[in-house]
Amino acid sequence: MSGAHSGQSNCPLVVDLDGTLLRTDLLVESFFTLLSHRPHETIGALQALRLGRAALKAKLADQAVFEVASLPFNEEVLAYVVGEKAKGRNIYLASASDKRLVQSLADHLGIFDGVFGSEDGVNLAGQRKADLLCAIFGEGGFDYIGDAPVDEAVWRRARGVFLADARPSHLDAVRRWAPHAEAIGTRRSFVSGRVWLDYVRAMRLHQWLKNVLVLVPALAAHRLGGSFLASVLGFISFSLCASSVYILNDLLDLRSDRAHARKRLRPFAAGRIPLVKGALLFPALLASSLLVGLFLPWRFLLVLVGYYVLTCAYSFWLKRKTLVDVVTLACLYGTRLVAGSAAASIALSPWLVAFSIFIFFCLALVKRCAELVDSKARGCSGLLAGRGYATEDFPVLQAMSTASGFVSVLVLALYIDRPAIRALYSHPARLWPIAVLLLYWVSRTILMTHRGLMHDDPVVFAVKDRTSLLVALACVLLMAASI
Repeated sequence: MSGAHSGQSNCPLVVDLDGTLLRTDLLVESFFTLLSHRPHETIGALQALRLGRAALKAKLADQAVFEVASLPFNEEVLAYVVGEKAKGRNIYLASASDKRLVQSLADHLGIFDGVFGSEDGVNLAGQRKADLLCAIFGEGGFDYIGDAPVDEAVWRRARGVFLADARPSHLDAVRRWAPHAEAIGTRRSFVSGRVWLDYVRAMRLHQWLKNVLVLVPALAAHRLGGSFLASVLGFISFSLCASSVYILNDLLDLRSDRAHARKRLRPFAAGRIPLVKGALLFPALLASSLLVGLFLPWRFLLVLVGYYVLTCAYSFWLKRKTLVDVVTLACLYGTRLVAGSAAASIALSPWLVAFSIFIFFCLALVKRCAELVDSKARGCSGLLAGRGYATEDFPVLQAMSTASGFVSVLVLALYIDRPAIRALYSHPARLWPIAVLLLYWVSRTILMTHRGLMHDDPVVFAVKDRTSLLVALACVLLMAASI
């Protein structure tokens, strides 16, 4: 980094926090942390907003708890600040966040000579921050690193102007009145910087594969006309709803995701997408889902709403309840079949319902087993973050998963042996290899989980696993040959 002011250590350097030193916003972070762990207290916290933003920040700081060390830092800004500190420069942290949170972060880093934050009902932002810093350091007596337009009030009264992750257009606008303004890092553009990929990951489009289950009732009944087209529309609606759920769940799971080896790389946990945009995106996706659902029978909308309510209950509460969480996950899988039945106006076969109960329960347990194996491999002990299981529970969960998977194979075998199956299949005997293939796949999935080779989502594993794809292809071909 070079510039007119960067080498002078006699001038204090003041650093903003939210969006500058951190790739997150502590106000939004505190809100979703409280919403996740004590949702009943969220309304009381929001009522404090009547007294101003500083009162809301203080209320959230009183109740919300998160790990400062796990917060996503802007590494370029942090490296620059550490470098200036090494030159003997005095470094200060000034933020509109509650002063207690700012102080805890400063204590963690141990590089700041002073801290300024919102307190006593005063929101330290914009002009208030500028007035305070000028009262302490004098007009033009400090350099300031910020990131947002609201920081202009401070920049105009600072000696040195520094922009963190500046958009080219924002940097050009600032340089019109501050020619020596410098950028610390450059914000990626939506297209060339592939920011859109982070939104795709946040929506988890690969998880839409689970929603293929919405098509199963029409396919199982060999209805490929209008019923199937209605199922496709249901698939789109359900997928948009699921993406809304995933984003909400990521916002609520920030703390536990950052403690996870892979989930810490998710866009919101890593700070690659602002939390505020996530708070706007999940209701927009839900509204789009309901809009598409209006073109389907009203029973489908009831199932869709029920799915969202159950998922929210899982996100807020049920995911921390031992075994209740895996039963809920299995029900969420099964809800997709019910949605497909409602969309296509086709009654579900009791055999399909029975098969679904056991295979989905098996997959839900595999998901928890994979998390326990990963936790043990990292040397963690005690309960999983945000879950109700300890590493010692793995053998029991694995046994239940194996039993449930094998029972699903048994249900399939009993279904193939039914005389009534000839109404749908001309050569039902050709379906028997499917039971053998499913038995192999379930057994292999359990073994891969035991060896620590399973992804924390078995569906993602199956999509990326060549053997699983070959098994699925073979099953499709056998079904086609049996019709």
